[in-house]
Amino acid sequence: MTYVIEVTQEVPLDAPVVVVALSGWVDAGTAGEAAARYLAEHIDGGRELARVDLAEIADLQATRPTIELIDGVTRNVIWPAVTFTAGRAGRDVIVCQGPEPSLRWKAFAGEVVDLARRFGAPMVVTLGGMPSPVSHRRPMGVLATASSRSTAQEVNPVRLDYSGPTGAQTVVQVTAGEAGISAVGLWAQVPHYLSGTVSPVAVRALLSRLRDVARVDVDLSPLDQEASSYHEQVEATVQARPDLAELVSGLDAQAQEIPTGDELASEIEEFLRREG
Repeated sequence: MTYVIEVTQEVPLDAPVVVVALSGWVDAGTAGEAAARYLAEHIDGGRELARVDLAEIADLQATRPTIELIDGVTRNVIWPAVTFTAGRAGRDVIVCQGPEPSLRWKAFAGEVVDLARRFGAPMVVTLGGMPSPVSHRRPMGVLATASSRSTAQEVNPVRLDYSGPTGAQTVVQVTAGEAGISAVGLWAQVPHYLSGTVSPVAVRALLSRLRDVARVDVDLSPLDQEASSYHEQVEATVQARPDLAELVSGLDAQAQEIPTGDELASEIEEFLRREG
């Protein structure tokens, strides 16, 4: 049997939380991808635990390899990979991040869950961003999905209803739940008019909620200044564009802190149509 995940070194871990963010699916504000990268860079003693070489299970026209070119000589081809970084952030944690595989999703998800079992992980948490009909002037909400009704009751507010396309990390969430591991998906509610830009506000909101849900705790103060600068830039853009100012004023008037499931589904469908 050929395994998708290669464990590159053994790392002693005590009941780690597995945090997953895979780029390639809907991730408004690059919230999940950027939050996982921030977490991996700020955990104590972070080191690679395992990796997935995507050369055989990715669409390399969409997720291209890169090269190192030094003094006119091509030194190395760097193939896209999903990495698993282990360390400590208030508790032991494994951060899974990288491009979404194009093939073998069932095998990939099964091996992520096997890895979680191998290291005694009690919980898997996926991270992402969702385009939503909300204003950037209101606190950013984070909705959750869960692998069981009991878990959902612990992580309110939850996303109640959705039926439609999904991504590989949601397959990981479902597979973990079926294996008896508590699994939660956290989705930052990014203003739909800002969904195409990197949002430090969304990153901070996700990591703050991750701390509440899973006791994974890293210093978020570096994000405070980034979030403040981002908000100032957005405000300047809004003031310079009457059409956008009208849109934001309408959202502000609705005082809409958390959108309904139907509204979210409509926003997602429209986002996917635009992306397609």
